Amino acid sequence: MVDRALADTDALVDGYLAGRYALPLAETPALVTDLAQAIAIYKLHRSVASDKVTADYNGAIASLKAIAKGDIRLSVAGAEPSASDSGKVVTNDPARPMTADTMKGFI
Repeated sequence: MVDRALADTDALVDGYLAGRYALPLAETPALVTDLAQAIAIYKLHRSVASDKVTADYNGAIASLKAIAKGDIRLSVAGAEPSASDSGKVVTNDPARPMTADTMKGFI
């Protein structure tokens, strides 16, 4: 049961971090360890978790979402992938048939 909770927690954390950081992380920041512990403890409760455990879990999920959005940055050197060109606007500039030279005598 413990192994399953830890594996599920690992997959969940990786899912949030994968969009912003290259995995696996070279070293695990303390923040990620704390968030993973809160999630694993919540997952180990078979029945109803206490209010504190539930609040810690909800806070950990909110922090992971903030990391995924970029509101919280991890102190992992060089792990954040470079921006892709997919958000770039590309235009073309076709030759203009009506220029000052081609319109001589009309202007």
